Amino acid sequence: MNLSEEQILLLAPDEPSRRAGRELANGSKWLSKGKSDRALWGECQGSGSKPYQTQIDTESIAFKCSCPSRKFPCKHGLGLLLSYAKNTTGFISTAPPSWVSEWISKRTEKEEKKSEIKEKPIDEAAQAKRLQARQSKVEDGIAELNTWLKDIIRNGIISLPEKSPSFFENISRRMIDAQAPGLAVMVRNLGESGFYSDKWASRFVEQVARIYMITQGYKNLNTLSPFLQQDIKTSIGFTQNQDELKEPNGLMDTWLILGKEISEADSVLTEKFWLYGTTNNRYALVLNFSVRGQGGALTLTPGSYIEAELVFFPSELPLRALIKRQISSPAVTGYKSIEGWNALAEIEADLNSLVPFRTERPFILHSIRTVKYNNQWWLQDSSNNIMKIKPDFAGIWKLLSITGGEPKDMAVLGLEEQFSPLGIWTDGQYEII
Repeated sequence: MNLSEEQILLLAPDEPSRRAGRELANGSKWLSKGKSDRALWGECQGSGSKPYQTQIDTESIAFKCSCPSRKFPCKHGLGLLLSYAKNTTGFISTAPPSWVSEWISKRTEKEEKKSEIKEKPIDEAAQAKRLQARQSKVEDGIAELNTWLKDIIRNGIISLPEKSPSFFENISRRMIDAQAPGLAVMVRNLGESGFYSDKWASRFVEQVARIYMITQGYKNLNTLSPFLQQDIKTSIGFTQNQDELKEPNGLMDTWLILGKEISEADSVLTEKFWLYGTTNNRYALVLNFSVRGQGGALTLTPGSYIEAELVFFPSELPLRALIKRQISSPAVTGYKSIEGWNALAEIEADLNSLVPFRTERPFILHSIRTVKYNNQWWLQDSSNNIMKIKPDFAGIWKLLSITGGEPKDMAVLGLEEQFSPLGIWTDGQYEII
């Protein structure tokens, strides 16, 4: 393991965690620190009488800590890893204590069980029976969801802000019961439309239309192209065998990690990594899932480059991908940018014609500056066309401090009317926001 301080800090879920991690790395609260071939560990004195037990799997960079923090990694994990990066001699090489060895042993057993499952022959008849049963459940759930959506449209949306959260949560749970988790998330998002914000009604109706297109597409699945069928099934929540996806040859390229997003639902952390292929001019989305407290693998560092072979999930607009093979790569600067918002609008129109219910994607734009208009922040191109920055974008001051208001080539993430900056090129180097 050879991570720089900058790479470690990119693992932090937020800025307070970065600051706290730095303080712990340089502090004297560590009662003990040790290392082995597979792990780092330490005991950190907190506010209670019992020190927090922090441990890191250095083979796959996974974290675990006994502290009550719901952030991942917590400040203790960041502090321990930063401390090791600064001074490896401060860690005693010894056999790990029981609380570390047991955790590592469980992780090893889990990996071995996964290997055993892969080696077992597949009962195709039982698999087909399970699929048929699920399809029946999904169809019943969709019928109920469509009735619910039509009732909303018939009754009008003006009273929706007065609805209790259970109005959306109940039908979302019903989609979980129907084994349609993708639809459950979309319904839950309807209840988080910001009913007292500007243009909430338009955003709400657009999301209802997307859900309805997906459900109608599923009812007429056999009339659609194979790739569009897969897009619809993926939106509903059907998964694909990743081992089978990795069997064919993928796309080899030098990929720039444009940015990373972290979200949590039901104690499951989802990391989204947005990539750009510098040779093939392709974008990709790589997902990493982990259960809070159990840790996940560190695969990608935003702002860095990797030489990797990616296999894309079947789709009319291939974006999500798996890393089949990865090696380190020196930094490169080659990329192709889009000349302003009008050109991007034409690209988006073509994308919508293929998958009208698509989700957000990254793009690289040429010469974009940040401007303020009507008390909101916008992104302006060289022709003075502007695009609104998402209201929840938290990096506006960092963006302004780096650019000084000057135009820069910029990577953005968004859909149709709103985008968020992911990073910019300054002095020939890509810097994440």
